[in-house]
Amino acid sequence: MNIVTQISADFIEEQTVFSELISELKTGFSSKEVIIPMRQHYDFPNPEVNADSTLLLMPAWNPSKNAGVKMVTVSPKNAQFNLPSIQGIYIYFDAVKGTLKAILEAKSLTVKRTAAASALASSFLSKPDASSLLMIGTGALSTNLIKAHSSVRPIKKVYVWGRTFEKARAIASLLKDEDFSVSAIKTIEEKISEVAIVSCATLSKSPLVLGKYLKAGQHIDLVGSYKKDMRETDDEAIIKASVFLDTFQSGLKESGDIVIPLRNGILKEEDIKADLFELCSGKVQGRQSNDEITLFKSVGHALEDLIAANYYYKRYHNNNE
Repeated sequence: MNIVTQISADFIEEQTVFSELISELKTGFSSKEVIIPMRQHYDFPNPEVNADSTLLLMPAWNPSKNAGVKMVTVSPKNAQFNLPSIQGIYIYFDAVKGTLKAILEAKSLTVKRTAAASALASSFLSKPDASSLLMIGTGALSTNLIKAHSSVRPIKKVYVWGRTFEKARAIASLLKDEDFSVSAIKTIEEKISEVAIVSCATLSKSPLVLGKYLKAGQHIDLVGSYKKDMRETDDEAIIKASVFLDTFQSGLKESGDIVIPLRNGILKEEDIKADLFELCSGKVQGRQSNDEITLFKSVGHALEDLIAANYYYKRYHNNNE
């Protein structure tokens, strides 16, 4: 009888080494082995909280190796229940026999692989000596993005902004023992023009990263807006920056940060420099100069989930041999 491995959020939290996970993602994006169908995206009403929720189904197959599908709900109003907005599971299969190998807690898997993908992009797009970071957002992704970015760049100073100053201070407190300093700030404007990297992970429908504050040489990491009516940055930022995506497949269709500028003629598809497949395979170079402003928009990709599931599955069994 096949024994199904159960991989918990605690295991994923304790066993993540971002440098390793980033390396695994780089290898995955360097090849075309994995088959990735377009993910299924369903919005459904949630009248009790007066906001739509979203169901995402994200399958992937590495033929004759492994396969999986992530099932996730995104409920933007979950803070009132003291719950993260992302909930779900990942089902991991043997692609030869079709047998179920593992079930992984998907919220933790998602935040880890998302942060690792942003850091992977930063390794191509931010300046090698980038030593300061502004984190906009205080959700589950914030601490992971900070740690992931600091694993690829010599981050010394981190600033955190949230909808409430108390939440920003709480994030700073969680990271007080890291090798970099972390300070909560009350306004985005007080630090956005000073830092080398701006990472934004929110559920905002209106821009928070404004182009008028951006300076030469910065890297902008946009993670939060996953629907067409959501934006974390404005048209001026898009105009000033060299734009990169995690994948063209989803990046051109799902986020308002890209969809709205495309629709308004502010951005053209041919203006987008590359995605992670092209960066990791060496087909396209990342940052071209010290003065270039680079912008990476992530919407998430099933390849990242499959790679992360395989990473945690291997770590689980290596630890239990």
